Parts: sequence; structure tokens; C-alpha cells
Amino acid sequence: MLTPGDYDVPPGMVASVVTHLEMRTAAAPRPVPAPEGVSLRRIHAPAPDWYRDLFTRVGGQDWLWFSRLGLDDAALSKILCDPKVELYALEKQGHAEGLLELDFRDKGACELAFFGVTPVLIGSGAGRFMMNAAIEKAWAHPIARFHLHTCTLDHPGALAFYRRSGFTPLRQQIEIAPDPRLSGNLPRAAGPHIPIFEG
Repeated sequence: MLTPGDYDVPPGMVASVVTHLEMRTAAAPRPVPAPEGVSLRRIHAPAPDWYRDLFTRVGGQDWLWFSRLGLDDAALSKILCDPKVELYALEKQGHAEGLLELDFRDKGACELAFFGVTPVLIGSGAGRFMMNAAIEKAWAHPIARFHLHTCTLDHPGALAFYRRSGFTPLRQQIEIAPDPRLSGNLPRAAGPHIPIFEG
């Protein structure tokens, strides 16, 4: 058990506060028109490189998303091609600019595994449009719980956005992981708001 105080993060690592949230009944949608030229499309069995590109543009360049970037093609495809995982791309004029991933592998539950838009769509209402679709698609299945986690390496407005969307915070954790900019999974310029400590 941790006692109150300050703890050093080892060189080569990054630390974040992870907040887990859940929704036990479908929240009412927050009406928003679809941004002009934007549509949501289900992607079946995406190519790993296509997925990594979208994943990085949504969360890797600015917010240090890295969990999927260390997986090889076989491990990544095993997740993305699982029939209980639904992947959607939010497309603007035919180009993927948003990621919605729903994971139904845990019986009776759906995890909002990844969710976000690229800088091209931030501030356009696209996130709220995509969240309305996420809630509708999740609760179209026989689930009792829709859940997710976010962290302080994500967009600074993410936690508030999820709460406005109807998710309730459950618990928090401190996560310490290898800095993906030092492993080569992300460029050194990624996540410029998080300093690199090489030791």
C-alpha cells in the first residue's frame, strides 16, 4: 500500500494517472449534427499499418498513445480481426480522421478501447457525433456495462468529455511504463508536453 508522498519515476519511464469510468445504462445522446463531409464507417480486418497510422495520428503524435504500437502484426491483427471487436473510422472526405474501437470480448460488457479524432477534426463536433454512435452501437448488444479508461497522457479535455457523455469515474491508478519515444515506437517530438528523462 502506498503512503502519501512523492515518488521518483525511474529514468526512461513515463508516469500517468489512469481513471476508469463506466456507464450502466445507455446515456441520452447529446445532439450534434454530423460535421460536413464526415461519415462513420465499419472497418473489417484492417491492415496493421493502416491501423497504426490512424492510431498514431489520433493519439500518438500529441498525446503519447503507445500501447498498440509495440505489438507485432500478428498480435495486432489477432485483436482487430476478432469478431467481438468492432472498429470504425470517422472519415472526412474519404480519409480516416477518427478512431472508434469497441471490444465485446468480455461477456456482458463493452470496452471503449480507443476513441479519438485527429487534429483535423478537433473542435468540429466530430467527437460528440462519434460518441453518440459509440453509445448506440455498444448498447445495441446485450451488455450491462460500457466502460473505458483514460489517462493524463491523453487529451486534457478527455476525462471531462467522457463525464459529459454519461460515464461515471470508478477508480484511479498510477501507471508507469517505458517511454515510447526512447524505444522508437514514437518519434522524440511526440507528446511535447511530457518531458523525456533518459537518465
